[in-house]
Amino acid sequence: MNYLIFIISLAVLIYGADIVIKQSEKIALRFGISDYIISATLIALGTSLPEMAASIGASLHNKPELSVSNVIGSNILNITLVIGSVLLITKKVVPDRDFFAKDSSWALFPVLIFIVLAFDGEISRLSGLALMALMGGYVLFLIKNNTDAMELDEEEKAEAKRNFKPLNIAVLLVAGFVFVIYGADYAIKSASEIARSLGVSEWFVGVILVAFGTSLPEFIVSVMAALKGKADMAIGNIIGSNMANISVALGAAAFANPIHLNFSHYVFDITTMAVATFMLVFITANKMYSKPAGISLLVLLTIFLEHSLRMAS
Repeated sequence: MNYLIFIISLAVLIYGADIVIKQSEKIALRFGISDYIISATLIALGTSLPEMAASIGASLHNKPELSVSNVIGSNILNITLVIGSVLLITKKVVPDRDFFAKDSSWALFPVLIFIVLAFDGEISRLSGLALMALMGGYVLFLIKNNTDAMELDEEEKAEAKRNFKPLNIAVLLVAGFVFVIYGADYAIKSASEIARSLGVSEWFVGVILVAFGTSLPEFIVSVMAALKGKADMAIGNIIGSNMANISVALGAAAFANPIHLNFSHYVFDITTMAVATFMLVFITANKMYSKPAGISLLVLLTIFLEHSLRMAS
């Protein structure tokens, strides 16, 4: 039964992601907003809702390690699994946006700030508010620097206006996000039951599978966007989602209940997250949107999973 639930939930997840991409594209066309801004804000926040729910819930139930490990694992998987898969399975990834010049700092800021906070051993309510403000700053930056706005001719503008029906789009976006979130929720629950039935440790189920489950929306949305030729949307979703994971998910969790953690317990995972982020910056700096780059990210993922399995045994 769990196998059937897992398959159905993935189908719902894919369907919801397709709805979100199509409706977001209508919004972008109507207002001349770049695919990147839509993906790094609206889609990124929507696909990060599972991480937010998991981290806030864990914090309220006095499980700080789960709220932190969920975010760390999700950020690692977003870069290594999602970007790695996008680079590996798509024929050609040619983003219009210069991610290194415009977005690399925003990929690094939250990771570096998190490392400082984790080393201190506590993420207080004030630090949580500061982290949430960081996401606000990123959104304002994107809006102020909307230099990638699409230029449409009169016929395209008229068609975009005809296709823009605010109420329909709003309803479909909400429905799409609901499908994505609930699809991910049931996928992770069924996957957890499958893992337990196969005798996999609770640590592995709790840390790796929760992170994988909450990263499923980003994975599906980004891969589908890349296959549709929307490279900016695929990469923008990951940068925005990783920003939201640390700034909003972890920030809100700390604001709900201050998080205390032992930095030494997370050295390998935090280092892996930092390395993955620096690899993403290196790839964007050198425009290495190629299969070898994708393989290198998946190699890092393999090392992370192998270490996690070894620690769980």
